Amino acid sequence: MPDESKSKSVTYADAGVDISGGDRAKERIKYLAQKTFNRNVLGGIGGFGALFRLDMQRWKNPILVSSADGVGTKLKVAFQLGVHHTVGADLVNHCVNDIAVQGATPLFFLDYFASGRLESSITESVVTGLAEACKANGCALIGGETAQMPGFYADGEYDLAGFIVGAVDRDKMVTGADIKPGDVLIGLPSTGLHTNGYSLARKLFFDVAGYKPTQYVTAIKEKAGAALMKTHRSYLHVIQKLVAAGLTTGMAHITGGGITENLPRILPKNTAAHIELGSWPVLPIFEHLRALGQVSQDEMMRTFNMGIGLIAAIPAARFTRAKNLLDRAEEKFYVIGRVAKGDRRVHYT
Repeated sequence: MPDESKSKSVTYADAGVDISGGDRAKERIKYLAQKTFNRNVLGGIGGFGALFRLDMQRWKNPILVSSADGVGTKLKVAFQLGVHHTVGADLVNHCVNDIAVQGATPLFFLDYFASGRLESSITESVVTGLAEACKANGCALIGGETAQMPGFYADGEYDLAGFIVGAVDRDKMVTGADIKPGDVLIGLPSTGLHTNGYSLARKLFFDVAGYKPTQYVTAIKEKAGAALMKTHRSYLHVIQKLVAAGLTTGMAHITGGGITENLPRILPKNTAAHIELGSWPVLPIFEHLRALGQVSQDEMMRTFNMGIGLIAAIPAARFTRAKNLLDRAEEKFYVIGRVAKGDRRVHYT
């Protein structure tokens, strides 16, 4: 048996958790988060629970809308490149879009950041991206969790997830229930893969093609890593314009599952979506991914967004007004299909 009188007292730091370093990092994170605060945030960062006051003068009959998500294996590309400031925006914008398509205004956001060993520069870079995206979307970053989990994550790696809460007046909710046959389906362009399909994309780029993240790929006219790291776009401001003008009956954020699985989520019973392939420009990265793996059309359409990040249903009688609104906002869009009677599925032509 060991001589207990001679044994050293074991600390949390000996187990790999640097509490002091974590405290210093949290102080910097607190500063970044406080830059997003508004008058509805009560208290500060560091309490057991974050406090937010719902402004009852703004909302007549408020419904809270929430969403939680992560960045997924896109983080693996960030690790390879050592680029961490964009993944926070990826996360916030994804969550914002998820609630905005239901007519909700984002109120506040909380994040979860976990790593094996806390590296303050990486943590600060990620949280800077979170805070800047929250500020751009008009929501407050009011709390979260920064966890050190030695032995669970490799050095230099981390996981990132978040939770958003927004509000919408009950009579302003956009549910898709009013979508009818004859509605025009318009698509708003994505910036790239956004945050979905990365397990397949990484396999094709790095395993099948053997690209290095910093390697220039002629077929897509940019470096492999840069193409995969394009920031997930927020559609909040254009969504708000369409909703305020009463021009859309339903919207789908095109995330995991592509158009094939996301568009049916808003279709009422006995309706279907008819999407015309070729009605929008497919980004070169998708065409190259298809070629690298000889990926079938069906697999591409249910894995990637294929260059369309948001689809909105517009009643035919309101289409001209919607077009004028989007043109004035200098928002590019494509007419990609129509709603018809059917089986709540997407049919490609």
